[in-house]
Amino acid sequence: MMDDEIAVVKEDVIESMERSAEVYGLSRSAGRVYGVLYFADDPVSIPELVEETGYAKSTISNITRKLTRIGMIHRRSSEGGGRRVRFAPETDLWFVIQDVFTQYVDREMEMTQRTLQQALDDLAERDIDAVEQDRERIAELADTYEQLQTLLSVAMDNSAEDVIAAIEQSDLD
Repeated sequence: MMDDEIAVVKEDVIESMERSAEVYGLSRSAGRVYGVLYFADDPVSIPELVEETGYAKSTISNITRKLTRIGMIHRRSSEGGGRRVRFAPETDLWFVIQDVFTQYVDREMEMTQRTLQQALDDLAERDIDAVEQDRERIAELADTYEQLQTLLSVAMDNSAEDVIAAIEQSDLD
């Protein structure tokens, strides 16, 4: 493959990362910055990211702060003790998924489960046949959330390889 063909392939992957970022609640620009870092041979500085992406320095600063906070990229010091900070991607995406789950999804699921339990408790105090259908629907939703919480906890407490091996083993049984 020629260099320009490789650049087209990389650009296609980066554009896919942009779309994926949106699905996960990040901006397309965050997906682009992550993609640029992912394909970089060495950690990249903010000015280099500005040049590579065409985004404003303030935009890059905000994106790198967000991506650092959620564990998708890491700050690196410049070689030789320079002051310029550089960024490198976290390439173990299973780790990123586990981290994001722990920070966001798990917390949201626990809050929802508490809300559902409170709703069930509130409805249990009312002895009216009219609320029985609502009580059943909320109980069903609570059960679904509990099962989902269990599945996600198992997935997050194990490596991707272990989860896949367990699924494949259960398919054989």
